Amino acid sequence: MIGIFDSGLGGLTVARAIMDELPGYNLTYFGDTARTPYGAKSAATVIKYALEDTQFLISRGAQMIVMACNSASSMAMESVTRTFSVPVFEVITPAVELAASLSPHGRIGVIGTRATINSGIYEKKIREKRPDARVYAVPCPLLVPLVEEGWINKPETTMIIKKYLHPLKMRKIDTLILGCTHYPILKPIIEKKIGKQTIIIDSSTAIARAVKARLVEHPDAGEKFSRNGETYFYVSDMTKQFKKTAGMILKKSISLELADT
Repeated sequence: MIGIFDSGLGGLTVARAIMDELPGYNLTYFGDTARTPYGAKSAATVIKYALEDTQFLISRGAQMIVMACNSASSMAMESVTRTFSVPVFEVITPAVELAASLSPHGRIGVIGTRATINSGIYEKKIREKRPDARVYAVPCPLLVPLVEEGWINKPETTMIIKKYLHPLKMRKIDTLILGCTHYPILKPIIEKKIGKQTIIIDSSTAIARAVKARLVEHPDAGEKFSRNGETYFYVSDMTKQFKKTAGMILKKSISLELADT
């Protein structure tokens, strides 16, 4: 079983992408809705939450962990891999590799939570892959709460996105990494405001392909994963908005369970 966690519902974009890339694989998702957003928390707190989230998924039978949260990926990857013996995927590296390979002129923009941007992880990893790159990172702290509240098509959301993207447009970026798994939900607005000439890197698609590649490259490990098409969705706090937005992301109604963490 593939286990996926996020601070809220943004990681459902990763769940959807994995379901598309690996149809039939059993999947368990945990959204820590009671403690969202992680992007405003300290590194110590994010690490603590990530360890607890991983333990919960493993207790539910997860044989692989996908950290569908950029804040956790930027701060807790080392702690999670050191603590648990299952394979762990973080959402940053696949997006970086894709951006580095596709950017025409190496002018790469990144948007994410304040914690992710302040960590400097994207700049570090992009320059490792492409030393000539110029990286421009902008924190967008209001976007996760807006998505969690379901304010997807509100004019206020469009106005805020336009304001966040303005400095990146001035830098004439040719590639933009959506450095938070909530942001693909806002992708149509982001595409419109950043301009058609800019390549958009969707981290949810990138990590889904990385997970698939791992299972293809290690068929013996892949054979151990159940493929009954079973999916389980847990949250730490039950909200009507989560279920509504989850249905929009996954294109189907789901059954939510309250996690006994």
